[in-house]
Amino acid sequence: MASRITCEVRDESPVTVVHLHGELDLGTMRSVHTVLDRCLSAQPDALVIDLEDVTVADRLALSVFAATARQAAGWPAVPVLVCAPPSDAAVWLAESTTCRVVPVHRDCAEATRLAGEVAAPRLRARLEPVASACRRARELVGEACGRWNAPELVGPASLVLSELVGNVVRHAHTPMQVTLTLRRPYLHVAVTDGSRSAARPNNPGLRAEGGRGLMLVRELAQRWGSAPLADGKVVWAVVPAN
Repeated sequence: MASRITCEVRDESPVTVVHLHGELDLGTMRSVHTVLDRCLSAQPDALVIDLEDVTVADRLALSVFAATARQAAGWPAVPVLVCAPPSDAAVWLAESTTCRVVPVHRDCAEATRLAGEVAAPRLRARLEPVASACRRARELVGEACGRWNAPELVGPASLVLSELVGNVVRHAHTPMQVTLTLRRPYLHVAVTDGSRSAARPNNPGLRAEGGRGLMLVRELAQRWGSAPLADGKVVWAVVPAN
């Protein structure tokens, strides 16, 4: 049976817009969450969810947008906005806790414009899987922290990012994209590569010379994780900003 809802993803860089068509209820909200989660893994500057063509069959299903926004706040530090809800859904959103977490706007154009204004400062760079990539990663952290007046983050963030980049150089052997985002109280770092193999910390012996990279990341970061992408994966970490 065909799904009762479809999700049209529009990459209006740097903002991603997801236009929903169909019926939103407790059954279809799961597929909506999956699509929104996939969009967040691509780390847009902001995510706009257009409800103009949606019929809300169960008001509890609107909680999917608050859940997505809370997840995005933790990582990848992406603001989430909802726009053009039908009149009944607009009332339900206003009466629930969703509006406290997700701004609701009257149309897509307004939401997209405002999304760009509330996006966190971000630096992106493409790196090749070569030995000098780790040095370049540390330089990028220095550039970003200097630009954002956060010198206290240079040390821990440099270690975390160079380990994530080094992991790609040693294991994935693919070009990568590095992303740094400052959304206080955290600096979010992420590395996207072309390998679908999940990143997992090893348990090296006491005399082992390597294999401790992700263990170091785990110690320095507030939290870290790995998410699959259509053409690879992203490994991310959240470093506390004092």
